[in-house]
Amino acid sequence: MSRTHTGDFLEEYEQQVDEIVVACGGDLHAALKALMLLNERLEQELEAMRGEMVEHLNRGRSYHFLN
Repeated sequence: MSRTHTGDFLEEYEQQVDEIVVACGGDLHAALKALMLLNERLEQELEAMRGEMVEHLNRGRSYHFLN
């Protein structure tokens, strides 16, 4: 990734962090907690999707095995 792209991402992240802190009333602790809770929820969703994918793949393998 070039420095220009990295700089663009960093500027975007800075703006998003500022927005999150403002949304939390300027409380950095609350902003960090909100981000950690969001991350936890996203990890749970990702794990659920992985489970669904494995289940789907296993059903496909069983189908091919039976035919």
